[in-house]
Amino acid sequence: MRTVLLPWASAAVFLLATVTVSGDEALEGVLQLQMINFNFEAVQVTWNASQYSGTNLTFLYKLTSDETDSQCSNYILQQSRTAGCLLEAKEDEILCFSIWNGTRLLLNKCQWISAYLKPSSPKDLNFQWHQEAITVTCSDLPYKRLLYEIQYKSMFDTEWQSKEGETCNVTTDGLDAEKCYFFRARVKTMESSYGPDTYPSDWSEVIHQQKGELRDSCQEKKLFPKFILVSGMVALLTVSLLLLSLWKVRRVKKLLMPSVPDPKFTFPGLFESHQGNFQEWIKDTQNVVPLNKMEGAEHDCGPEEALIVHLATAEAEMPILTTGPSCLQTEEEEASGDPSQLPGRPLQGGGGGERVSLGGFTFVMSDNSYVML
Repeated sequence: MRTVLLPWASAAVFLLATVTVSGDEALEGVLQLQMINFNFEAVQVTWNASQYSGTNLTFLYKLTSDETDSQCSNYILQQSRTAGCLLEAKEDEILCFSIWNGTRLLLNKCQWISAYLKPSSPKDLNFQWHQEAITVTCSDLPYKRLLYEIQYKSMFDTEWQSKEGETCNVTTDGLDAEKCYFFRARVKTMESSYGPDTYPSDWSEVIHQQKGELRDSCQEKKLFPKFILVSGMVALLTVSLLLLSLWKVRRVKKLLMPSVPDPKFTFPGLFESHQGNFQEWIKDTQNVVPLNKMEGAEHDCGPEEALIVHLATAEAEMPILTTGPSCLQTEEEEASGDPSQLPGRPLQGGGGGERVSLGGFTFVMSDNSYVML
């Protein structure tokens, strides 16, 4: 006899299952449950112990290969309270576990451990250079549906560049063998096969490669002194150009607008004693007197010729012949300072003097006068 469930009974069973699942999810959120499957070697289940401070929660589990439930033998402690359990694993199995607070069940859950897989890091990386390409190889993990990610960068790059492959045999093109590169690798799972809750592996140790050889480091610090040198040269060149431009601007300004000298420094006392009156200043300081004849000037005397002196009176009708420079009398006349005796002026003097003609000059002589020949 077949049992027929009424429609209302089916709906009640569905609602009860939904409430149970929702309650488990709520408790899982409160416990902040986290599962990690370390390369199918160990499974770690942790929870937040602070939500139930003062008590030790109990963890019971059962794998597919186990016949009965077992209590955790390797608890993870936090502040002397149980905060997780570390289990051994050998292959992909279903893990069913429950968490108890004394006799009160807090959470009951079953899950494939592969859904929380974290692969191990790649080891023993090998590098093969092919001109501008490099091939990175390593040992594949024993399970499939994985992605092997190789990252690299040079000393001049700020970010890593990635290349992926389904096997640990990844070739990267466009490299310069003369540069030094950093390489690292990790393994990720395909979401289509393992789901969205898996973890990528840790990065492998960074390896340095240059010219197909393994290096201890890429000597990044060598860039710092070179950068300082280039920066210093650029700064020095900039300062030199700035000073040169300022000097050129000053010269152009001086050429277009020449500076006017201050007479205060050129004529001392002009403004301090004479309030800028130049005529008073020059009378006081220079004592300028016009000179009729420059000192030390030589006379331009003509060639020596005989001079004849004619006496105008009847008593001396005989001419007197003399020889000598004709400019001597001129020097004496200039030295006497008498302007009446200069050539070209009318003779002055009383009527009783005798007239003497000498070299074209006529003189009036009194009784006490004499002529030096």
